[in-house]
Amino acid sequence: MIRVLVSDPISEQGLGKLLEADDIQVDIKTGLPEEELCSIIGEYDALLVRSQTRVTSKVLDHAGRLRVIGRAGVGVDNIDVPAATQRGVVVINAPDGNTISTAEHTFAMMMAMARKIPQAYASIHRGEWDRKTFVGVELNNKVLGIIGLGRIGAEVAKRAQAFGMKVLAYDPFLSPQRADSLNVKQCTVDEIVVAADFITVHTPLIKETKHLLAEREFGMMKDGVRILNCARGGIIKEEALVEALQSGKVAGAALDVFEEEPLAKDHPLKDFPNVVLTPHLGASTEEAQINVAIDVAEEVLKVLRDEPFKNAVNLPSLPADKLKQVEPYLALGEKLGKLAAQLVDNPVTKIEITYSGDISNLEVAPVSRTILKGILSYHHGAEVNFVNAPLVAEQSGIQVVESKTGKHSVFTNLIGLEVTTPHQTRRVAGTLNNGFGPRIVRLDGFAIDASPEGRMIVTSHVDQPGMIGRIGMILGDAGINIATMQVGRKEVGGKAVMVLGIDNPATPEVVREIAEIPSILEVFHVEL
Repeated sequence: MIRVLVSDPISEQGLGKLLEADDIQVDIKTGLPEEELCSIIGEYDALLVRSQTRVTSKVLDHAGRLRVIGRAGVGVDNIDVPAATQRGVVVINAPDGNTISTAEHTFAMMMAMARKIPQAYASIHRGEWDRKTFVGVELNNKVLGIIGLGRIGAEVAKRAQAFGMKVLAYDPFLSPQRADSLNVKQCTVDEIVVAADFITVHTPLIKETKHLLAEREFGMMKDGVRILNCARGGIIKEEALVEALQSGKVAGAALDVFEEEPLAKDHPLKDFPNVVLTPHLGASTEEAQINVAIDVAEEVLKVLRDEPFKNAVNLPSLPADKLKQVEPYLALGEKLGKLAAQLVDNPVTKIEITYSGDISNLEVAPVSRTILKGILSYHHGAEVNFVNAPLVAEQSGIQVVESKTGKHSVFTNLIGLEVTTPHQTRRVAGTLNNGFGPRIVRLDGFAIDASPEGRMIVTSHVDQPGMIGRIGMILGDAGINIATMQVGRKEVGGKAVMVLGIDNPATPEVVREIAEIPSILEVFHVEL
């Protein structure tokens, strides 16, 4: 008998297929402390959780039978995914179940903010009949800027167009063809903040989107702009939003998520009558709770019955012999993908992966998936996993080409990656060096030797005396220690690249200061 443990409250209606299966016993035991979970987890083949249960390495140490962990939702922060992967346990999530719920909540918040509905409701309950104070604005003919046009952003765009809104959209993987199909105008973030009457964000919270809307962006916006965030707290810098509300630059805001949750009792956002706040309700509908449960239950059932599944957060199981052969290359592939993603500024149109040397004799499909996941998940977060990465690339209009070239003239094994956008092409390559592990050995045709880990400053510049010293001075003044340095060039006085490993993160101000050095062509702050 296959045994499944449900350790968090999950819709039993959504668990239907698991509960109805004759060969599966489902035990629902919620609120278990870690020690008690450790004491019983060894009896189970599958574990289903939401966000309360923490599936730690310690828990997994006791899970000798466990084959799959299902997360009824998107985020897997409460699951030690690397530890699960190391033990051969598949981690499944449900990225699609709350799409409509979150899109509808976004639009409900937009309407409530535009027409001041919560404030008018409170006024009525105070015994007032005040029609003048609550004059709102129409959505018709207004410009809506959507930052992040994934599943949820696209659904918001459809609803906005039904209300007669003109939609501007930014997404790092938005192709012109997809923009046309959704009837949106493709823009940069700066173009959106300048032109939009309403701005809504639908991105994951990553380094590139942390405080995506801050003082600079608010300063560029129209007077009377209205702001929404039903995605992740931290995308909008709350201090900057408060200042913009105080000055009158922002006429209203509607927020479902916050940098720290629950929202503090004395948070200044609570002081504004033109701000609508809800306690992270984007996925809180009966249908969404059922849908995520259905999705994860069906996927877990497929894993348990050795059928194809699609929503694995970690690498799906492979035959032991093949996994052992390619496993050393998986981390290298994902790091190369993440590096390339941070070196391009425009939507990717083509990804070319080349395998040379010993690796060309192996089954490299899993490595290609890790590369795609590294590139796509940098901007799309948990929506992209090892299983659906090729499909996400296809849906984004990205051409993926994979080739093998046999022996390499220099390296025993080499993975080459070329990422093309409408305006540029980036090339990175890496190898496994005996005794040193994964290494980055090529960057845009220049030979380097860098470890793909931690934080980096990556520059291209004109090769001339003093460049290293000037950058070092800026980093030193900012209290940033240089841990490693690699410089590559082809000729004296020509173009060169530099990769600096740094111990502390470089702020956007530090990066801009480096970019202002004469002869600096490009500079990037990279985190691997």
